[in-house]
Amino acid sequence: MEPYRPTIAEIDLDAIKFNYEQLRKKVGKETKMLAVVKADGYGHGATFISKELQSLGVDLLGVAICEEGISLRRAGIRIPIIILNGIFKGQIKETIECNLTPVIFDSNTAQRLSDEGKRVNKRVKVHVKIDTGMGRLGISHKDIVPFFSKLKNMANLEVEGVLSHLSTADGDSPEDRDFISLQLQRFEECIREIDILGFSPPLRHIANSAATIDLSPSFCNLLRPGLMLYGAYPSYRFAEKIHLKPVMSLKTEIMQIKSVPAGYCISYKRTFVTQRDSVIATLPIGYADGYSRLLSNRGAALIGGEKAPVVGTVCMDMTMVDVTKVPNVQVGDEAVLIGRQGDKEISADEMADKIGTISYEVFCGVSKRVPRIYIKGGKIIGKKTYV
Repeated sequence: MEPYRPTIAEIDLDAIKFNYEQLRKKVGKETKMLAVVKADGYGHGATFISKELQSLGVDLLGVAICEEGISLRRAGIRIPIIILNGIFKGQIKETIECNLTPVIFDSNTAQRLSDEGKRVNKRVKVHVKIDTGMGRLGISHKDIVPFFSKLKNMANLEVEGVLSHLSTADGDSPEDRDFISLQLQRFEECIREIDILGFSPPLRHIANSAATIDLSPSFCNLLRPGLMLYGAYPSYRFAEKIHLKPVMSLKTEIMQIKSVPAGYCISYKRTFVTQRDSVIATLPIGYADGYSRLLSNRGAALIGGEKAPVVGTVCMDMTMVDVTKVPNVQVGDEAVLIGRQGDKEISADEMADKIGTISYEVFCGVSKRVPRIYIKGGKIIGKKTYV
């Protein structure tokens, strides 16, 4: 028996394959795909996810920060890796040494990359970020000519790509759709200007998961799916457009069961008081594991094929659930916080709705002390522990 508590995140690599192939069917074989594996693969474990995607033939990977790219290179990932959030002054050398492709949005970084490229006799590939309305990173869509004119003087720089980011791709309102149209129009105009200036970058991309399904603009040839690869939807309407399989299941086992009378207080602040004779199970998972305290008296666990409601305040390391209606419940029984048990399921989207957030945050919130167990073909093929 391994010396670990039973709280784990199971990662189904067959589901990653299924979701990737579903997206491929939607966009066709001709369109290139950049799989986003930032934030440790949305909490799933970037190394195992990236190796699986590389074996499936994905064209590029996207990370947020330089450190993530370096980690993947050290793990043996060889396909192109784009640093989507750009790099800082002290990361120029390692970026080039590890053959990472940074996104740039200021001329100072561009000049440093070109200078280092000259020093090591190498042309450095970059993607230029354009702000078409997100208001985050990127050069203004109005500054294309002056910015790219400066790049012409940087001999060791190769503009491989140009990109932007849609702010309302998962929106449903007419205003959201109008703003998407405006951003797409701006981006297409920028691409025309860039081509006129003589750059003609081979990769042009703006579509995230939502836009991959809804839009796939004709003037772009690279898509950037993220969330959908992990089996969740940017909004519920996308479930009607593409079938996906959840990749992560969050599980544990009951550590104690006690029978308590009516009027018994559960957990901190006595936020739950039993209204009848009850059976309460304690689970070894809490907000330090990423099971949000906001799920106090709101969440649920699947135990014995039934939904057992969370009762009382979620603690740092433990959570209590009411198993009064679960037949033959015992210590050691499986409890599923995210995932399927029998014909019932608790999705990351359902959990996110209960606490007023998004599934992205639920996945990324599963903490480093929860081991990731990797399943393929029904067998455990790997395990990642952080503590």
